[in-house]
Amino acid sequence: MKFLIATLFTLTLFSCASPAQMASQTAPLMNGQEVDLDTIIKTSDNKEVMLKKVTKNKPSVLVFYRGGWCPYCNKQLSRLRKITKDIKKLGYQLIAVSPDKVSKFQETVKKHKLDYTLISDSSLNLANNLNLTFKVDSKTRAIYKTYGINLEEASGKKHHSLPIPAVYVIDSDGLIHFNYVNPNYKVRLNEKILLNALKELKLK
Repeated sequence: MKFLIATLFTLTLFSCASPAQMASQTAPLMNGQEVDLDTIIKTSDNKEVMLKKVTKNKPSVLVFYRGGWCPYCNKQLSRLRKITKDIKKLGYQLIAVSPDKVSKFQETVKKHKLDYTLISDSSLNLANNLNLTFKVDSKTRAIYKTYGINLEEASGKKHHSLPIPAVYVIDSDGLIHFNYVNPNYKVRLNEKILLNALKELKLK
């Protein structure tokens, strides 16, 4: 039942997206599917490792955000900091994922005094694995630059792509038990809903 509720919630969010957004998205992984824990990411010490080296056989909350340049993302990351202890008490670890290169997400950690794990998915290996990525068109990139946002500089790559903001709760094997995916980057998962989901799942 809890799988069904989370899945229906995600589908409802997608049905509210604009046609342009819908056309640019692929189908994100859903509950019951598996995240590939062998996916290569970069840690805070700039080392390439498999995701399983970070999750360490523990249930994990994966939070995908667009980058430290995004004010909505920064608000979300700061709010998550307030519930980090609650997440740990429930037996989970919090891992935030973005296309930002390591030096960029380290700036985010310092600026917002984050006390949980951030990893770099600058090549979008992990986001692609979950079918979360979309291409940012040249017109939008030009608008971004007028605000001082340079996607190539942030990621160190030229893929011009971003992940849809999302939250996934996975067990130690990478199986997805809860997901929240919203093409509207201004709307993020409420922390109380996340905590309630974690309490209900009781993963080990």
